Amino acid sequence: MPALYDQIEEAASAIRARWKHPPVAGIILGTGLGKFAEDVQVDVTIPYGEIPHFPSSTAPSHKGQLVCGTLGGKKVAVMEGRFHYYEGYTLKQVTFPVRVMKALGATALVVTNACGGMNPQWNRGDIMLIEDHINLLGDNPLIGPNDDRLGDRFPDMCNCYDRELLKLGRKIALQEEIVCHQGVFVAVSGPNLETRAEYRFLRTIGADVVGMSTVPEVIVAVHAKLRVLGLSVITDVCLPDALEPVRIPDILATANEAEKMVRVLIRRVVAEI
Repeated sequence: MPALYDQIEEAASAIRARWKHPPVAGIILGTGLGKFAEDVQVDVTIPYGEIPHFPSSTAPSHKGQLVCGTLGGKKVAVMEGRFHYYEGYTLKQVTFPVRVMKALGATALVVTNACGGMNPQWNRGDIMLIEDHINLLGDNPLIGPNDDRLGDRFPDMCNCYDRELLKLGRKIALQEEIVCHQGVFVAVSGPNLETRAEYRFLRTIGADVVGMSTVPEVIVAVHAKLRVLGLSVITDVCLPDALEPVRIPDILATANEAEKMVRVLIRRVVAEI
């Protein structure tokens, strides 16, 4: 197998052969948020199977294609479907597209997800700007030999979510009258949802929402020196003393409804990057 750096260059070259524009930002769409791609003035859509070394997306509602075009007057590369640790991929595979976006010329990464809300003051359908995260995946995409061409051996995570982009996101949400919180995302491996005791634990250690993605991509984005904006859509409320079974169709329906607000936020943020 070629080294990671060579795999990245091979994938980026395959995309450049069909789309010559360096993107200002890469965008990763989470569960139930795929319709966001409709806002993009599409130049080309590339199925993941046609990009060297890209995994296949198997999660519900994840189409598995890279949408390249214009959003808010800026060139973007949009992942319509992401990869998850619970699908059986290594975290290097999960985060490979972030490396490719960087190689294409992106300077920022916008990452979205559907999540469970543990803050009792927030509601289903609310949006949260991620200000920090906790990694409970039990793994890290940077483990192993470091290639200095890709980033520093020990990237600092104290400001992994760009403070200026957070400020911009809050300003736009206020202007658009969108309910938008700011808080801490915790990543767990899944694919099962959490027990009552686990929700109590996660809340105790400082998390506001929980999900099965995002953190690996953000770690690699910071390693690659990309500015990061993270948005979570609260698709189910996870209060231990009032916990009810979750239905995946309900999660998708809530994400689809909240997507209208996510589209506005990201479009305007990208326009100002």
